[in-house]
Amino acid sequence: MTALGSKLAPQSSSKPPRGMTRTRWVIIWLAFIGLSINYLDRSSLSVALPFMGKDFELSATQQGLIFAAFFWAYDFCQLAAGWYVDKVGPRRSFTLAALWWSVFTMATAMSRGFWSLFAARFLLGVGESPAPSTSAKVVATWFPVRERAFATSIWDSGSRVGAVIALPIVTMIVAMTSWHAVFIIIGVAGIIWAAVWWKVYRNPQEHPKANAAELAYIAEGGARGEANDDAGAAKLPWRALFRYRTILSMMFGFFCLNSAIYFFITFFPSYLVKERGFDLLKLGFFGAIPGICAVACGWLGGYLADRAVQRGASVTKVRKTAIAGGLAGGSVIMFAALVPEAWMALALLSIAYSSLTVAATGIWSLPADVAPSSKHVGSIGGLQNFASNLAGIFTPVLIGVLVDQTGSYVAPLAVIGAVSLVGAANYLFVMGKIEPLKVKEAATAS
Repeated sequence: MTALGSKLAPQSSSKPPRGMTRTRWVIIWLAFIGLSINYLDRSSLSVALPFMGKDFELSATQQGLIFAAFFWAYDFCQLAAGWYVDKVGPRRSFTLAALWWSVFTMATAMSRGFWSLFAARFLLGVGESPAPSTSAKVVATWFPVRERAFATSIWDSGSRVGAVIALPIVTMIVAMTSWHAVFIIIGVAGIIWAAVWWKVYRNPQEHPKANAAELAYIAEGGARGEANDDAGAAKLPWRALFRYRTILSMMFGFFCLNSAIYFFITFFPSYLVKERGFDLLKLGFFGAIPGICAVACGWLGGYLADRAVQRGASVTKVRKTAIAGGLAGGSVIMFAALVPEAWMALALLSIAYSSLTVAATGIWSLPADVAPSSKHVGSIGGLQNFASNLAGIFTPVLIGVLVDQTGSYVAPLAVIGAVSLVGAANYLFVMGKIEPLKVKEAATAS
């Protein structure tokens, strides 16, 4: 065991030592930019598609299939993506993923019909699948427990930032050039980011910019690295993770969370236009409010969670409070369709989205909290993200059917709110103590 790995107990003081470098924050903000580009890529087609009508004659069904192609690939690749991240490490996995998704973003500009566009979106989903698990692995590797929630809130907010900026960026590029240029420019941005990530990222012990004080602070604070792995736990097979109630609870709970979040990604604009009478100008201005609130509250929630850990609160109490409380707060979405005024609905939706984002920060901290070894962080992140993105396949269909059958959003928002409450109960009563999974010899030998 190395000298770095020999200091495993948490520090008695949570204050960073003097003279310590802050390389870990450079790393996590770089991951934030990568996730922002990642979500900008996946959101760009929905904004650009109305401008592509002269070159494509697509029915509504064909458009739906093209959008779904991304999620089919993205979701089912999560199972392998987490394992892949643990196998090759964050530097290689994020670089190759960004190059892959950037190439197929640019390939979208060369599409000439339904099948070529379908294939480009499907392969884009394959390339984007390792990004969340890689980011969770970066936090586990670079951050002590006392900073884990805020670091997670930073990279996770990239998903909301990328989606929010897609509308102004894509429309501006189309206005100045053409829809083809949208995918070329965004794809080039991804390639540039991949080169920067490859140049900058290293594991803590290998990074030339991290001094001894920062390395000690990271290791002693409980960061997950091979130096402090239990040899038996590191041998636990990937498939054995399904035997743990904690893992199954994480998968089910994240599905409940994304069942609500996917409303904001899919039907939220349509709800504002059809139910609340927003025109394009109002949609562009007021429609961004919930996303902006969610980013700010996600950062605040992560900061407060870390402060609580630094003051001696248990990780179990902090994580369950953030996750269950966030899901309970997200359930107010069910009242948005009942209030008489549009501003009331927008306020409730902002509260719901912000609460759900706080919950997401806690949920994405869990892989580092419960992994039996550093070799399982990415795998666990991939498993829970696979389950969560099943909501991206089923929830939009359910919402659409309920809207068609009832003629309003009252029923679908009520269902989403109820599912959020079920998710909160799952984390409170089904998931046990949040700690590294205990590995039995029989499990490692299986």
